[in-house]
Amino acid sequence: MTSRKHSMIPAMALVAALGSAMSANASAHMEQGAKGKEKCYGVSLAGKNDCAAGPGTSCAGTSKVDYQPSAWRLVPSGTCVTTKSPTSPTGFGQLKEFKVAKAAAKKA
Repeated sequence: MTSRKHSMIPAMALVAALGSAMSANASAHMEQGAKGKEKCYGVSLAGKNDCAAGPGTSCAGTSKVDYQPSAWRLVPSGTCVTTKSPTSPTGFGQLKEFKVAKAAAKKA
């Protein structure tokens, strides 16, 4: 009985290591973006963001509000700054995380 318990520990460690590696690889791919795409902050709707949406979120689909300035979505390259974003200081998506525009914050 003891030998079976000991043989399961390395197997469980292997499964955990593989799971971590696969998760890190998927996250790195999302961070780099897909070819022909760019990260666009402030354009996703609640729960529709791609990975890593800032404080209070962990990954894809975890943004809490529409147009969250720390949440990004992959969009076709060159279209981010022409995509509407009511929370952005310019009124359009941003290539970097930003602070909510004061006028937009009052409406929300």
